[in-house]
Amino acid sequence: MQIEPESPEQARRTPTVAIWGGLATLLVLGLFFVIWRPQETPAPAERSLLPPGIPAAPKASAKDSSAKMKELLGELARETDRRPHDYWNHALLEPLRARMNQATNVYERMYFMFELAQESLNANELEQSVELFEEFFKLQQKHDPNYSKADLADLQMNLAVARLRQGEQANCIAHHNPASCLFPIANEGVHANPEGARLAMELLEMVLKEKPEDLQARWLLTVAAMAKGGPPSDEARQWLLPEDLFASDYDIKRFTDIAADAGLAVNGLAGGAALDDFDNDGDLDLMTSAWGQKDQLRYFTNDGKGHFTERTEAAGLTGLLGGLNIFQADYNNDGHTDLFVVRGAWLDAAGRHPNSLIRNNGDGTFTDATFDAGMLSFNPSSSAAWLDFNNDGWLDLFVVNETLDAKAAARPCELFKNQGDGTFKNVAATCGIGVVGYFKGVTAGDYDNDGWIDIFLSDYYGKNRLFHNRGNQTAQSAPRFQDVAAQAGVTEPEHSFPCWFWDYDNDGWLDLFVADYDPDNREDIVRGYLDQPLKGQGARLYRNLGNGAFQNVTQPAGLEIATLAMGVNFGDLDNDGFLDFYLGNGTPDFGDIFPNRMFRNAGGKSFQDVTTSGGFGHLQKGHGVAFGDIDNDGDQDVYAVMGGAYTGDRFFNALFANPGHGNRWIKLQLVGQTSNRSAIGARLKLIVDADGNERAIHRVVGSGGSFGSNPLTQEIGLGAADSVKRLEVSWPTSGEKQTFENLKPNERYTLVEGSKALSASAPTEALNR
Repeated sequence: MQIEPESPEQARRTPTVAIWGGLATLLVLGLFFVIWRPQETPAPAERSLLPPGIPAAPKASAKDSSAKMKELLGELARETDRRPHDYWNHALLEPLRARMNQATNVYERMYFMFELAQESLNANELEQSVELFEEFFKLQQKHDPNYSKADLADLQMNLAVARLRQGEQANCIAHHNPASCLFPIANEGVHANPEGARLAMELLEMVLKEKPEDLQARWLLTVAAMAKGGPPSDEARQWLLPEDLFASDYDIKRFTDIAADAGLAVNGLAGGAALDDFDNDGDLDLMTSAWGQKDQLRYFTNDGKGHFTERTEAAGLTGLLGGLNIFQADYNNDGHTDLFVVRGAWLDAAGRHPNSLIRNNGDGTFTDATFDAGMLSFNPSSSAAWLDFNNDGWLDLFVVNETLDAKAAARPCELFKNQGDGTFKNVAATCGIGVVGYFKGVTAGDYDNDGWIDIFLSDYYGKNRLFHNRGNQTAQSAPRFQDVAAQAGVTEPEHSFPCWFWDYDNDGWLDLFVADYDPDNREDIVRGYLDQPLKGQGARLYRNLGNGAFQNVTQPAGLEIATLAMGVNFGDLDNDGFLDFYLGNGTPDFGDIFPNRMFRNAGGKSFQDVTTSGGFGHLQKGHGVAFGDIDNDGDQDVYAVMGGAYTGDRFFNALFANPGHGNRWIKLQLVGQTSNRSAIGARLKLIVDADGNERAIHRVVGSGGSFGSNPLTQEIGLGAADSVKRLEVSWPTSGEKQTFENLKPNERYTLVEGSKALSASAPTEALNR
């Protein structure tokens, strides 16, 4: 029998054969063994700050909050070595090998051999993985001569994926260049050592002879042929997907990956990225994380020209480990941008890791303030959102938590109210938003323009939630938030993951995008290219009707796509004043070799796939995404975290440099006084004039999507505008509306709440309260 996986992510780590119909294969062999799990050791009677069942950290004298967190994270990393979870793949290998060698019959040996082959692939022990898969196939054919060719083809998919992985490691890793793993693979991206791709093609041809309609095999054969630099045999050409299927709808011009030259080619696992001016010198710096329990949070400062230097150790961040996602804001209104890091997502009980509130000290150093702030909790979390839900001028924080089985362990979401003294209080239950579900994404915004920030949650296993903030009109005994998702029409899609509020059509009302993540319908990605109907629901674009309801405009907007999306964000690639977006394919399975995708906003009416023309189609896993002008030339570049979930799935992060499009731009840094210092939630309306034609551009201050963080300084494209005739600013706490006239394009301005004057490129330090 097989134990039910604890999460959809853990379900993804079953062999590819299980996904594509081959789970019955192992049952045919009579392998009725329970899937092996590492044996847990009993916890000591004494526990310190760790959750139940986790051994205590060494006793220590009184320490500051940062030292406590580093000690706690270090102990969690050591504990994971002792009791590895399903993604701690290297630690699983020896116990599996021992089980295989101790098997009492050939079928039991074969069972653990297959498991060890798969875990070796996940751990990037590729030679071992290939040897084990090949030995397994020999034993299978010897001991079950009646085994069907179709089921054998399912098993061969695993070996084909391992061979492709070998080709990737020998080329894209060992000889990495800006074209490595970019789809469609061409020119410098073609493998100089084609052996892995060639062997994969041979296996995939065998699979397709038995299963000619297998869309995954057709896709992988196409990728392998591109990597090899030549087509397969004449017989196999019929299964290749025509390359013209991948042509862009619009030529956005080529964005080149310059991460290595910029000093940002971090080689790591899945994680977060936040672009912002953390040292207040007027350019964008970078914080990155990776979710492995031993992976270091990393900090890079910008020299103003787009070249970065790592300052992790000097910043006091050494020892702050792990983190799947990062969100920045100035929570204590001191003029320095702070961070919140989430941990433990996908791991259920094994993900009882603390999140971190990291305070920017303003002197180049950072302090983990989680303990002092009263925010220590142990829940698996994948996303969070800064917002001022009660309009008191202090940023609060909503954290989504994941609950698989509420009867076994309910983990309600948390709403941390900022007390204004550096501490927070969880008020989710009293506010009516302490909900329980398998929540993956959160976005906050005032969708009904009533002056109060609302919250949208994506639920992987249930209906999505839209919580309307009832503000001060609510009776004292009634909760502040009310779920209106059904009335608003935004409960779909099934298997929702990343999400964001944005005004994609510039009408002054926040719209909503919700991406889907359903690996069971992975073939839908191929169907999309073939212009075939999807079997799953796909993504959803909801247009705000301005009456409390939304309209599903996915189809007319050209976005009927399956995404497998995790890493996401939006920005304005060509500075035309309309927001574009990037979707990163984050599924951990090595067989899901699908490109990340970029979509251009065509005038607020529809979206154009510009993945291939822009060079964005990375075949590595897409996680934290951030749009920002890293070289101060006025157009937005795109930073993307490319590592995966398994311990062997490390890859170089990418920085796609914008080639420029000739349009004008403006940068607006808002500084709250009565409102929160970061001005999160402030609304901007720009009336621009181009040759006598006026139009409006709308923005809301925030960091963008729910997996990756853009700078809080608003970088706004103006198209061909000759001037910004009028800028209207609406502040969230004071309700003050400020108007400025005749701003020059291609300038950076600082706007202070309550001030009638604009400062051009004013130093941020001078604006401290």
